[in-house]
Amino acid sequence: MKWLDFKRDYLVQFWSPIPSVIAAGVLAAYYFGITGTFWAVTGEFTRWGGHLLQWFGFHPETWGYFKVIHLEGSPLSRVDGVMIIGMFAGCLSAALWSNNVRLRQPQHRIRIFQALAGGIIAGFGARLAMGCNLAAFFTGIPQFSLHAWFFALSTVAGTWFGARFVMLPMFRVAVKMQKVSAAQSLVQTPERAARRFRLGMLIFAGCVLWAIAKTFDAPKLGLAALFGLAFGILIERGQVCFTSAFRDLWLTGRTQMAKAIILGMAVSTIGVYSYIQLGVPAKIMWAGPNAVIGGLLFGFGIVLAGSCETGWMYRAVEGQVHYWWVGLGNIIGATLLALCWDDIAPVLATRYDKVDLLVVFGKTGGLMVTYAMLALALLAVLWWEKRFFAAKTVAQEVV
Repeated sequence: MKWLDFKRDYLVQFWSPIPSVIAAGVLAAYYFGITGTFWAVTGEFTRWGGHLLQWFGFHPETWGYFKVIHLEGSPLSRVDGVMIIGMFAGCLSAALWSNNVRLRQPQHRIRIFQALAGGIIAGFGARLAMGCNLAAFFTGIPQFSLHAWFFALSTVAGTWFGARFVMLPMFRVAVKMQKVSAAQSLVQTPERAARRFRLGMLIFAGCVLWAIAKTFDAPKLGLAALFGLAFGILIERGQVCFTSAFRDLWLTGRTQMAKAIILGMAVSTIGVYSYIQLGVPAKIMWAGPNAVIGGLLFGFGIVLAGSCETGWMYRAVEGQVHYWWVGLGNIIGATLLALCWDDIAPVLATRYDKVDLLVVFGKTGGLMVTYAMLALALLAVLWWEKRFFAAKTVAQEVV
């Protein structure tokens, strides 16, 4: 294959969601096995909020939540921190390769409200449940933690409520029509596209070199940066967004991203299972009301905001200002949860057991139960798709 063909097909054009999400699932399993940690982002965003509070003279390191997730060090010295830096570098590199970086302002002030309020609700809910879409769908479920299933099912329900809420008249912004005398041709700027492609390659190469340099002093940090770079490229090129997966399910009947996520989890599960059998400890969290309430809030929040944790990251570097507000809201919401954790945790979380499906059902049984539930989830998506379009066809015939 010639370089120009490779560039067009794999660096400039968007990728199909299904292979992109499956590849992310494979990488998530390797990331777990090689580094011993988990593909998740909101925990680190919470720490960023903690550092900001420290900068203003507060002492969040004494709070119970930060004793659970740890506030020591800085983003440059933590595995999660360098992984997220790598993700942003990967997102930006991929966006520049395709000339997909352009400053885009929200079309109405109500969108800023949605972004900030939805981000706060989603960030609060994610950390209440001890995870986000990544920490549940690509960490908790493949690692056989019952709390992740509570969170996932509640998230689906939350997105249903969110989809109906954002359809209220207050969120319907009128489209402004502009009269023109003639159609305007699309202006192409090949020189600018070429410059941005080179800049994307420089950022990509710079991140790779930075990661390699880190491996000499801290191998795990260097590897985390490389994994983050790959994750970022995958989510931007595949436009991987859990919000669109669930929102589209309810509003348009489109199921491609939802199917991709289920298949990605299925692939990741067997890889994670293998590493667990080799002795890598899984992340099992409290299967209590916190996971259910957190999932409902998270699902509602991401639909209100218009994006999940992965979605706002790559859209923000593409220049979509709306998602800068979503990211800020995520950090605020997660930090607010840390503030009130000591008051609500004994009631909603820590009094409940950490349920490991591999312990409850046995090593083989836990694996089979997980795959059975994933199969049921896929069948439910297929059933909903058929039902949605059948109902739509009937409605059109009546009209």
